Amino acid sequence: MNNAHTHTPHHGASHRHHHEHAMDGQAEILDLDAEILAEHTDSITAWLPLQTAPHHIVDLGCGTGAGTFALLNHFPSAHITAVDASAEHLQRLRTKACTRGLQERVHTVQADLDEATWPDLGSPDLVWASASMHHMAHPDRALRTVHSALTPGGLFAVVELAGHPRFLPENAPADRPGLEERVHAAADRRQAEHMPHRGADWGPMLTAAGFTVEGERTIAANLEGSRSEAIGRYATGVLQRIRGVIADRLSPEDLTALDQLLDTSSPHSILRRDDLTVRTERTVWAARRT
Repeated sequence: MNNAHTHTPHHGASHRHHHEHAMDGQAEILDLDAEILAEHTDSITAWLPLQTAPHHIVDLGCGTGAGTFALLNHFPSAHITAVDASAEHLQRLRTKACTRGLQERVHTVQADLDEATWPDLGSPDLVWASASMHHMAHPDRALRTVHSALTPGGLFAVVELAGHPRFLPENAPADRPGLEERVHAAADRRQAEHMPHRGADWGPMLTAAGFTVEGERTIAANLEGSRSEAIGRYATGVLQRIRGVIADRLSPEDLTALDQLLDTSSPHSILRRDDLTVRTERTVWAARRT
């Protein structure tokens, strides 16, 4: 879940045969997200108000490892327990760890963090949760569990996204200007129904769970698309996943325009545009178990 932007709700059998493909698409988005926003993730890890370098880190909802590898890089003596519900994401993470010679420093645990009882994650001195807390049905319970697991003086870093990233200029596409904002508005309404904690202020919830919030910081990214063809693939992947959730909420004209952007063989394809940017915001809360 680490930096996943859109999670398609699965209702019944009609969605099940799409599930493996959807998970694969999500994994690719997570990998692109890690690549494109690497310097922003690094700046968050560097900002954390740690008293000493952590030895044992837990990455909750680690996805394919964007946070895991940033933390391993920043804290060369630490080892990490990477936790996620997806076996496929964890397998990708292990493969990357082996490729980078880091397998001795990473231990993966497959677990659903909405379960009342979590697996034993040891006594970490840093817990990292990026874009994962808002998925939880009972985040207050999860916060208390993290508080009790942390060593005294340990730090909990909660990183959350301010909605989905934006890619297109406001006047795009030419025949349906403002399309992206309408797509995002529909996605926000749909996700508010399924994930009421998305966009929440985690400060008061952390305090209620017994933490002392020691810092909060919002980092804005605004990256020129010309820097990387990966941004075109990232934009296509993110908007493709959003389309899967909100197609029934768009006007026929908007849906047609969106499908033209997503059709990689179309002259209107996102991949053919030279005016893409990545515009997104992340907020991090640093909370200590005192």
